[in-house]
Amino acid sequence: MVRDAREEDLPAILAILNDAIVNTTAVWSDAPVDLESRHVWWRERVGNGYPVLVAVDNGKVVGFGSYVQFRAWDGYRDAVEHSVYVSPDRRGGGVGVAVVDALIARAKAQGKHVIIGGIEGSNSASLKLHRRAGFTEVGRMYEVGTKFGRRLDLVFVQKRLS
Repeated sequence: MVRDAREEDLPAILAILNDAIVNTTAVWSDAPVDLESRHVWWRERVGNGYPVLVAVDNGKVVGFGSYVQFRAWDGYRDAVEHSVYVSPDRRGGGVGVAVVDALIARAKAQGKHVIIGGIEGSNSASLKLHRRAGFTEVGRMYEVGTKFGRRLDLVFVQKRLS
């Protein structure tokens, strides 16, 4: 089940995010974040009309996703950039697909025209998930990031919604 995140979901969201920061190249940050930062993040997103969704299985948050306007300028008002993270023990089991599908539905309902994702170039599972969801690779920026002593490529994908 995918639903809107509630404040009591933030510790689980934090755990999933910090696992991604510490153990993967999905987030290009070196240091874990704290719970207060997730409160601020959640309040800002929801307060500005953007969804924060969680995937829940047997009462446990197993993934989450959100989106915001792609860039700050008015001309980008109909383009959103999403992110999706899944608990390490549930990756590859359909949780990410469910969250992406829910974000697409929410963006369509809000009248958005395009949904965009930025994916680390060697993250074949995420690239495959997005292709299956109808996203098209629209750009690859080589070696623009660094993590774990490696240079990272950034792949942009997009899906037209209207």
